[in-house]
Amino acid sequence: MASVFSAIIAGQIPGRFVWQDDEFVAFLTIAPVTQGHTLVVPRKEIDQWQDIDADTFARLNGVAQQIGKAVRAAFDAPRAGLLIAGLEVPHLHVHVFPAYSLGNFDISGADPNPSPESLDEAQAKIKQALRDLGHGANVPD
Repeated sequence: MASVFSAIIAGQIPGRFVWQDDEFVAFLTIAPVTQGHTLVVPRKEIDQWQDIDADTFARLNGVAQQIGKAVRAAFDAPRAGLLIAGLEVPHLHVHVFPAYSLGNFDISGADPNPSPESLDEAQAKIKQALRDLGHGANVPD
């Protein structure tokens, strides 16, 4: 059964994408812990992170690392947080977000209703940061 992330990737549900390549996408979550909270998702439906092959997992983390660099730069954050929770959607996804304190690592504290303007602003900032970091080919229009 297809996940909600598969529907977002297929364009059946709107998403604010900041990265796209043949294997992975990254888009803003609709419930951010901080502005710029992004999900890095394999296109292939894989539920558990332990089930992904090691090479693909390494490439997934490589994309997450680039998103982490971008969110730090875009939001002047001292750290970029990285989490794999997997309880929300049965499709592997890595949470990457600007981190200012340990409290930012508590997903239960996410904003369930961010403004569309806040999400649009975050998307624009991350896309520009990715371009500035030399990843323009992976930044969707």
